[in-house]
Amino acid sequence: MSEEPKEKWANPALPIHHAIAEWSAACAERALPIFEELRAGDDRPRAAIDALRAWVCGEMTMTACRTAAFAAHAAARDAAQAGKPAAVAAARSAGQAVAVAHMFDHSSHAADYAAKAVGILRGNPARDAERTWQWEHLDPELHLIGFPKDRDRQTSDENLSGIPSAASAVHRPPS
Repeated sequence: MSEEPKEKWANPALPIHHAIAEWSAACAERALPIFEELRAGDDRPRAAIDALRAWVCGEMTMTACRTAAFAAHAAARDAAQAGKPAAVAAARSAGQAVAVAHMFDHSSHAADYAAKAVGILRGNPARDAERTWQWEHLDPELHLIGFPKDRDRQTSDENLSGIPSAASAVHRPPS
């Protein structure tokens, strides 16, 4: 068995991290009315999105954002017990979005859950429209971060030209 060293993982440079956080918050916020309609009075997912935006502004710590993420996921579990799958997905979107403060790769999950919430409540065409909105509202250089499994949408080398610069912006600590 080979003992190859694992590559160290790290978040991207702060401007990129903040940009992906803002996009994640926007994705989750678009699904938030679904949660609030189905689970009126539970403000944990909204508080999670607010926490992420406060983190981007330097007004909240990453550990406080993690606490907000746990609360949003608790709201999702409560929605599941109430039999509200669209609310579950919307709350999970908020929980994943605020978790971006800790690890940027939660961003794609925030978008996935937001689209899922829309699709559950309004059908596949609405879900697909949401995914298109997400794609169009993410800086093309960050598509590989926001849509890591969706390389097929990038159909030409020209579309991929910005991707290496975003990927190379991921800060890796020295070995």
